[in-house]
Amino acid sequence: MVLRAPARDKVRPKRHPRDMTKLMTANETVERVPVDLTDRAYEILVGPGLIDGAGPALADLISDRMVVVIVDQALVALGHLERLRASLSPVARSLHHILVDSGEGAKSFGSFERVMGELLSLGIDRRTLIVAFGGGIAGDLAGFVAASALRGLDFVQIPTTLLSQVDSSVGGKTGINTPQGKNLVGAFHQPKRVLIDIGVLDSLPRRELLAGYAEVVKYGAIGDLEFFEWLEGHGRALLDGDPAARREAIVRSCAAKAAVVIADERESSGQRALLNFGHTFGHALEAMAGYDGSLVHGEGVAVGMSVAARYSAKLGLCPGQDAERLVAHLRAVGLPTELDDVNPERSWDADALLGHMTKDKKVQDGRIVFVLLEALGRAVVKKDADPDLARRMLDRSVTAGAA
Repeated sequence: MVLRAPARDKVRPKRHPRDMTKLMTANETVERVPVDLTDRAYEILVGPGLIDGAGPALADLISDRMVVVIVDQALVALGHLERLRASLSPVARSLHHILVDSGEGAKSFGSFERVMGELLSLGIDRRTLIVAFGGGIAGDLAGFVAASALRGLDFVQIPTTLLSQVDSSVGGKTGINTPQGKNLVGAFHQPKRVLIDIGVLDSLPRRELLAGYAEVVKYGAIGDLEFFEWLEGHGRALLDGDPAARREAIVRSCAAKAAVVIADERESSGQRALLNFGHTFGHALEAMAGYDGSLVHGEGVAVGMSVAARYSAKLGLCPGQDAERLVAHLRAVGLPTELDDVNPERSWDADALLGHMTKDKKVQDGRIVFVLLEALGRAVVKKDADPDLARRMLDRSVTAGAA
């Protein structure tokens, strides 16, 4: 199955009505991307100032309700939690927050148990609204807590990293990691709204921006050649802080993901699986690294996309020049494309990596499901690809030899 991006005029969201400009600190309108899932439909709002404008933007959802913000503790020192509380307090009946650690280690049974315990001790009821505030780790954990507490509470996503803004906050996948692999325990639980404040990216470290940018590139690679070409021309401006480039990339990425989620919310038809391009390899790398911070998710995805693209070319699916064009762009902006780019001191064993891939949740009937390229801008799910060739490609990436 191939993901083909809709025409541009269908991807671009409509502007908010003029009265929505009061939510903004910079007198700019919010752009919205609809996620039309019938009774679970919601909107993604994108613009500057949405942390300070969260109260008005969420007033219809939080009025006269207990609100609990599950927040990455790193946001406290940056002042973002104080800003959010100041905006939500006038609207909510009561407002509480629970801190979670940064890093993949926070997506664990231990963290889930602690956060759930703190949440239940607040005396929540089924009208309580959870706000996930932070990057993808806080969002995945908070979403799973919301899906589980009292058999399901409403929640809102306010993602604060580029990766979470363009990927993990949209689509309803929540979960935690286990020693056996990444995101193997979780639930589908759609948010009621997603607020994306592009201004918060100004405080994001370059490494985290690059990690998110890998997911942005993914959308062009799997379904929108024109978007990939746009990134070749504007990706550096996005990473260097250009607000127009950031808004454009975030809106287009969210629109692309929304289209796939609408078509295949629970990965039943295979179309949503296309969003895992680079992830089967990348998740194995993260698991082998032990989620110790030496490899962040987007870096694993960048290496994974590079391996997957070259694997596609080796199989004869994809022109070699398309594979190398993708790798060249990732390398040009500063993302790793080989395992030795991440940590040349670590021993990356190809057989061990393949073993982690066999534990991926996308494995079917004992066979690894690969997302590969037929060309830049056109991806396909393959259930019959050669795992031995995959092992050799991983081994090639370890030694950083020629493709």
